[in-house]
Amino acid sequence: QLRFVESGGGLVQPGGSLRLSCNLSGGTLDPYAIGWFRQAPGKEHEAVSCISSNIGGSSGRADYAESAKGRFTVSRDDAKNTVYLQMNSLNPEDTAVYYCVVTITTVRNMCVMKKGGGSWGQGTQVTVSS
Repeated sequence: QLRFVESGGGLVQPGGSLRLSCNLSGGTLDPYAIGWFRQAPGKEHEAVSCISSNIGGSSGRADYAESAKGRFTVSRDDAKNTVYLQMNSLNPEDTAVYYCVVTITTVRNMCVMKKGGGSWGQGTQVTVSS
């Protein structure tokens, strides 16, 4: 059974940076499109970014929510079974628990920022505050 463990969250001042990690156990990362989502208190899960598999011509293509464009960068290291989310220029609105999960894909194997099968993990808390 696939299991994701998120890490790297913490308390950071506005304008600061964090790098989140998402490590997969119970399988290999290669064939999966992975998304980062976040949930702020009292709100629904919100898609932040996704990255396609490197298999099948999708070439690890990334996509971002408007709120993340220009500030966040998603990447993957299939050899380490890990996906990363580099977050720069953080602001208080980025405060949330961040999760990674398998996403659905298009017929061309491109990621779509919607959760696929599987359950949410424990996530990692990101707090942006002065």
